Amino acid sequence: MIGAGHMGRYHAEKFAGLRGVKLAAVVDADGARAAALAEKLGAKPLTDYRELFGVADAAVIAVPTDRHHAVARDCLQHGLHLLIEKPIATTLAEADELIALAGKKRLVLQVGHVERYNKAFRALVARMQQPVFIEAERLAAFKQRGAEVDVVLDLMIHDLDLACALARAEPSAVSATGFRVLTNATDIANARIEFENGCVANLSASRVSQAAVRKLRVFQPGLYVSADLQGGKLRYVRQSQGEIEQLDESHPSGDALADQAAAFVSAIRKKSSVEIDGHQGRRALELALTVGRLVRERLRKFE
Repeated sequence: MIGAGHMGRYHAEKFAGLRGVKLAAVVDADGARAAALAEKLGAKPLTDYRELFGVADAAVIAVPTDRHHAVARDCLQHGLHLLIEKPIATTLAEADELIALAGKKRLVLQVGHVERYNKAFRALVARMQQPVFIEAERLAAFKQRGAEVDVVLDLMIHDLDLACALARAEPSAVSATGFRVLTNATDIANARIEFENGCVANLSASRVSQAAVRKLRVFQPGLYVSADLQGGKLRYVRQSQGEIEQLDESHPSGDALADQAAAFVSAIRKKSSVEIDGHQGRRALELALTVGRLVRERLRKFE
């Protein structure tokens, strides 16, 4: 486990709990933080990730985004399978290098778009065959953690990835707007994504909200679905014989992070591909970078 901060702690706990998996080490530049988590989970504390080489088979990278590329490249060059927290990197060139290196070394490269393993989302995507409109709202209170990137790379990137998975098509056009509130980067953003098959997604994200919200609404001919991804609740609405039918589903017991960890381990053991690989991580990054650029261009008009 490389990075023992907020997300690193959760990742480490999930892998430590997987049958047949040994958490070899917890790495963090803060030795005390690494030691505290390692002692709790029966692992070795380290302050230099390079000490993992030749010891571990795989690694999870949960360091700040601007260090993803350098750490991941080093790990891949030394034969480690990788699960990298989203976003995969800070630039497309960095992402491309990691994807190529993983392919050359025949290593698993999975990107941590954990919402794909949300049981409510998985149930929803299985029911939606031809989405024509997607609407997502992701709001969170401000935290200093993650503030090194804008709200698009911090939060909206989740829904950019989910929209691509639902649309089942490549993006063809993007427009966006946003604002700075508490940081020098964008804190609130809205994006409209058009896909090659005609589907449209309207996504909103804020990291300066009073309450946490993770809502997703999807429309296709004859069916509308509203999802509360945080509460694990789905509501399907359709018309049947002139009457409006409503069906509620609940998926409260899922552990998306544990399911993601299990999928990573399974891909390594079976030498198979992963659902959210480097290419899908790159697509989400490309959309996020495009949205961020469009927001900054719009903001400059008011400076």
